Amino acid sequence: MDVIFGRNKKEQLEPVRAQVTGRIPSWLQGTLLRNGPGMHTVGETRYNHWFDGLALLHSFTIRDGEVYYRSKYLRSDTYNANTKANRIVVSEFGTMAHPDPCKNIFSKAFSYLSHTIPDFTDNCLINIMKCGEDFYATTETNYIRKINPQTLETLEKVDYRNYVAVNLATSHPHYDAAGNVLNMGTSIMDKGKTKYVIFKIPATVPEDAKGKNPLKHTEVFGSITSRSLLSPSYYHSFGVTENYIVFLEQPFKLDILKMSTAYIRGVNWASCLAFHREDQTYIHIVDQRTGKPLPTKFYTDPMVVFHHVNAYEEDGCLVFDVIAYEDGSLYQLFYLANLNQDFEENSRLTSIPTLRRFAVPLDVDKNAEVGSNVVKLASTTARALKEKDDRVYCQPELLYEGLELPRINYAHNGKPYRYVFAAEVHWSPIPTKILKYDILTKSSLKWGQEHCWPAEPLFVPMPGAKDEDDGIILSAIVSTDPQKLPFLLVLDAKSFTELARASIDAEVHLDLHGLFIPDADGDTREQAPSQEQPDRVPDCHVAPWT
Repeated sequence: MDVIFGRNKKEQLEPVRAQVTGRIPSWLQGTLLRNGPGMHTVGETRYNHWFDGLALLHSFTIRDGEVYYRSKYLRSDTYNANTKANRIVVSEFGTMAHPDPCKNIFSKAFSYLSHTIPDFTDNCLINIMKCGEDFYATTETNYIRKINPQTLETLEKVDYRNYVAVNLATSHPHYDAAGNVLNMGTSIMDKGKTKYVIFKIPATVPEDAKGKNPLKHTEVFGSITSRSLLSPSYYHSFGVTENYIVFLEQPFKLDILKMSTAYIRGVNWASCLAFHREDQTYIHIVDQRTGKPLPTKFYTDPMVVFHHVNAYEEDGCLVFDVIAYEDGSLYQLFYLANLNQDFEENSRLTSIPTLRRFAVPLDVDKNAEVGSNVVKLASTTARALKEKDDRVYCQPELLYEGLELPRINYAHNGKPYRYVFAAEVHWSPIPTKILKYDILTKSSLKWGQEHCWPAEPLFVPMPGAKDEDDGIILSAIVSTDPQKLPFLLVLDAKSFTELARASIDAEVHLDLHGLFIPDADGDTREQAPSQEQPDRVPDCHVAPWT
């Protein structure tokens, strides 16, 4: 397991040409850009958790049936400080950095003080976000890092707090039809309130506007007050429809008081995150047109959701699909101490990630009897039971057990859809197969090979696509077999048969999330990415989201 998780990966700074077997469709021209942890030890120090590792960007550039691979560590302030000191000096969520024992008492005292109200890391290792014409590496703190998607060079450091009052923000934004970024963040004790803030970053800026940076025109268009001032809910993603935002305030909570004293107590920030089994999960539906939450109090059983799949409106109801766990144990499984030769025993999930469908009425009939089901959709068995005091208890339909890292055809985001592309997982959190699940027929297609661990499967539509699954699936595959090279897998999304693979004679890490950037208008004049690249990239017609 150390081959996959614990070992630092080498950068591949110059593009290396992959060995392609099979045939890549001629229309597929562009770059798959992905992000994830790649460095887990610095000098003699080691991160505690796999999600703490230093961000390693990598790209697969596809041109005329050939594939070129390169990778580069994000040169964040965190990376630079750690490598300069040759030890971990910047704290991550699962790893608290402590003062150098050689420092004097004044330096140590300052370190303790600075961690009471911490300035979080800019180690942006989770995803890639498109904002206007720019691309950013993202994490869940208030920082994002602008990058060059061709060279993987690290550019400006951006603090969300300069544009919107949030201390934390998701790495899973949405994109509307105009290309505007929709995202959510948590504002902790701002003006005496802790809120979940919904904000929009415009794709374009008016010609007469002051400043051409879209971030400077960020607009807050809604918020939800946290049920607890000092224990806000942790969340990794949210859902959108044409008119609404779907937010789950789940009983997986950050204890702010504990976080403020974690450094002094010698514990990491992750120890301040706890699942409250006795609590409920509250479903907030926010009208994008007014910025106001619906007045009905929707709730369901306690659960933990990292990834929303999709949401849409149907016959006066809002339907949304999520991957749900019955507890918060998943995070614990990725501590590096568990990722050893006893991995299979250490990493048995206490609950299997399950695709659940919820349906909530947008307007509850006030004359409906208490206990009655106020959702009656032919498309789902999900129920919403009316209770007293404007409360509605939501019971989901269980669609499929054992999947994570879901993707869809993003042209159907916020709309009725049929297919989920995901990694299959069961009692272990590690993906072993790629899955296509058909929500309509409740059937699935799978791809898998022995010793192969696939990354999140990303759907790319073919030009002129008519069906939802007209396109291909891309997934970066790493292997536990040292004799097998890592490769980029290309599947036909409709039949789920392998079209091609591009084997890479370089180190490739197991990553988290990313996006595909198509070449503009099929322009393939540049045959290899080692040639001079423009600073600006064409508009992305495949909007990223997981």
